[in-house]
Formats: sequence, C-alpha cells, structure tokens
Amino acid sequence: MTGGGRRLVASPAMGEPSGGPVADAGSHRIPSWGGSRETVHYLALFASVNSAGEGDRVDLHSRGYLRLLLVTALLGVPLSLIAFGFLVAVHQLEHVVWQTVPHALGFAEPPAWWPILTIGIAGALVALAVTHLPGRGGHAPVEGLGAGAMPPIELPGVLLAAAASLVGGAVVGPEAPLIALGSGLALLAVRGSRTARNGTTATIIAAAGSAAAISAIFGNPLVAAVIFLEVLGLGRRQLMLVVLPCLLSSGVGALLFTGMGRWTGLEIGALTIGELEPSRLQAIDVVLAIPLAAVVALATWCAQVAGRRTARLAASHPLPVTVVAGGIAGVSACVYAVITGHSPMEVALSGQATLPTLATDPGAWTTGALVALLLCKGVAYAVCLGTFRGGPVFPAVFLGAALGVLAEIIVPGMTPLSALAVGLAAGAATTGLPVTSVIMVVLLLGDAAAGQMPVVILGVVTAMVALEFLPSTQHTDWRTDSHAEVPT
Repeated sequence: MTGGGRRLVASPAMGEPSGGPVADAGSHRIPSWGGSRETVHYLALFASVNSAGEGDRVDLHSRGYLRLLLVTALLGVPLSLIAFGFLVAVHQLEHVVWQTVPHALGFAEPPAWWPILTIGIAGALVALAVTHLPGRGGHAPVEGLGAGAMPPIELPGVLLAAAASLVGGAVVGPEAPLIALGSGLALLAVRGSRTARNGTTATIIAAAGSAAAISAIFGNPLVAAVIFLEVLGLGRRQLMLVVLPCLLSSGVGALLFTGMGRWTGLEIGALTIGELEPSRLQAIDVVLAIPLAAVVALATWCAQVAGRRTARLAASHPLPVTVVAGGIAGVSACVYAVITGHSPMEVALSGQATLPTLATDPGAWTTGALVALLLCKGVAYAVCLGTFRGGPVFPAVFLGAALGVLAEIIVPGMTPLSALAVGLAAGAATTGLPVTSVIMVVLLLGDAAAGQMPVVILGVVTAMVALEFLPSTQHTDWRTDSHAEVPT
C-alpha cells in the first residue's frame, strides 16, 4: 500500500460473538463486514486517511474533492450504460435459454428436466472460468456481496462466470458481479492518472463505480449508497468522503437505467414486487414476527453452512464439483416441477421473476407446493452458493418471502402482508447490513410499507441476532492470513 507499505492484520474483535475480524491499519481497528477480502482493503485504505501525507490527503472542503465528485458523476454515465447492457444481455439470454429454445423444440414451457441440462452446462462454463481466467471468476456467493475494488484484469472472468450462472439458472443474483464490474471499470478509467496514484481517491472512485452499477437492481439508488455506508462503517469525516460520491453516481446511474429502459423497452430484471394492498398491523403479527424471522435466519444459515462446505470442495476440484452442484440444482428444479406441476423456473434462477407473483398472488401455490418450493430451491441455493458466481441476496429474499407466505397459511390469525414483510426482512438480513435490509424491504413493499415498519425492523433485528448466536459460517481465506498485503 502506498505510504510506507502499511499491512493489513486480521484478528478477532473483542466481544464479537461470530468471531468476526477487524482491519488493523496503524492505530485504527475497524470491525469489518463478513464477506470478502476486498472489503477489508477498502477499510484499511480509509482507516489511514488521517495518517496520509499531504499529497494523499482528501478533504471535503478542498477543490480536489469537488473535482472528485465531478469525476464520479461523469464516470457514472458510461458505467451505468455498461451495467445496463450487461443486465439486458443476461435478461435476453435467459429468455432465449428458458423460452425460445424450448418453444423451438416443441415445448410450451421448459420441461422438468431442462434445468439439469442448463445448470449443468453453466457449471462447466463457470469451472472453466475459475481454472483458466484471472481472478477465478470472482468470489463465490457464500462469501457475501464482495464490495471491494476489483482489478480490471479479472473482469472478463468475473462477467463470464456470472453470465453463465445467471443465464443457466443457478440460484444466485446479479448484485455481486455488478459491484465488481463497476469498481473494475472505474479503476480502469482512471488508470495512469494522478487520481489512481492516490489510494484514498482511487478507492472512493471504485466504490462510486460499484454504486452506479447496482443503482437500479434493488429498485432504488438509495440502497446502493446505503450498502457502502454500512459496509465501510467509517467515522463521519471518512463517511462523507465516500457516501457523497456513491450517492451522486448511483443517482446518475438510476437516471440512466430508467431512461434507457423507457427509451428502448428493454428489461434488466430489477428486484421489485408491484402494488400491494395496505393492511393494518395486528398484535399477533408483532408476536409472531420474532419466531418467523428466527426460522428464516436458521434456513439461510443452513444454506450458508452447506455453501461453505461446497466451496471448500470446489476450491480443490472446481470442474467436477461445480458440474455436480449444477446437476443437484437442476435435479431439485426437476423434482419440484414433476411433483407440483409448476414451472422448474420457479426453483432455478434467482427468484426475482417469481417474487411478484408470490407476493401478490400466493394462492397460485398450494401448501404442499410451497413446501416443495422451499425445500427444492433451498437445496439448489445451498449448492450454488459455494460453486457458481453471482450474488446471495436475491434468492435469500425470495426464500424469506416464501417462508412468510407459508407461515401465514399454517399459522392462524397472521396478516398476509405482515408475514410477507417479516419474511422479506429476515431474508434480506442475510447481507449482514441492518439498515440496508430495512430500506430494501420498505422500498419493495411500496405504499404498503407504512403500516408494516415495526415488523420489518423487528424481522431484520431478530434475524441478525439469531445469526449471531448460530455458529459462524464466515471462514474466508483472509481471516487466516494475518499479514495480507493490501493492494493499491
């Protein structure tokens, strides 16, 4: 790292039940968000802002910071367009793989066995990217969002692995590769400039690039900025340095995503639900919110445990393990389609396309079909977490929503909207970011959120507390590498 070769030291934080690490940069000890090595690189860089030399210092009142805001706003334009293009390409390829090709073969909808073929092929492509391209195709979804600076040379492998996973039907979301895309292209754009030689400003630009790239997939640009606010966990001065560029670039990005979508008519597959009928909160909803959120937390924890174990196997044998994992996910979707008569796409893919129907028309599933959906998608999600490439959030939110819908059916007296809200909130809490989770769910619920805020907050808090008391699933490599060098 610039400025004296400062090193990052990972060590247990006092009073942290899950054994989480801290980034120790100089005299600063900042609790890190469990997820990826790159996040700690961000933390270490920002922790040393105050100790940087005059040439590296970034100040809110300086003319250089105003130039930095301008740079991030301008970069937000091409980065958003590229992210839009990536999402549109993935959406169109999904349409080809899951609709056009089956129709051409004479099927009205994908046959039950279709996911075995598509996810298996996707597994082989991901494994090839992992073994032959720089960066090993990015990190596995079980390691979190990976909100860190991505070296540009690793982008082709990351995008190929993510596209194969998403199009083939692996149970992952698009958020992690978009974060990598935004940061990598932002660093590439400023490479060779004076900005790139300053570790702090380069990191701010990388974060702003990521915010621009994910500005629309969560339905609102505010979520993108809040993610980085919580991930970095900085003091006020450093917080303002990074959040303002992230807000600006995400706003620019959301404007372009919206404009391009309306102008071209193309879809990107954002996480949305649609209009929900508001309802009053009942006392039983508040009482049942705690056990429901705890059940959702336990379910996501089980998936993470299985994902960690699968990831360890895939690290040494990527091709066979990833292909077998794809086969297991495909068989899960096939079994679901055979026993319920529903489309296998409800188990395959991220769940983003099925979530609006689940939320607005839960009667489309019988109780048995919901149980089958939860079990089969849960198995597929668990094996995909440790092998494929993508994000962990979309499927977790879907599974939480499905558990909420099931709880409303089997537990007398619970309001359907409240059960859905708690399930969504507890599923979103898998990010480990409480404020982000609350804001995400409130935006998903739309006008119906006004009367559900107490159970949304209670669901997020309960799920996160429950996860803290469960044995930690965070065992990423950097936690055992006590003297990892921080790259610039």
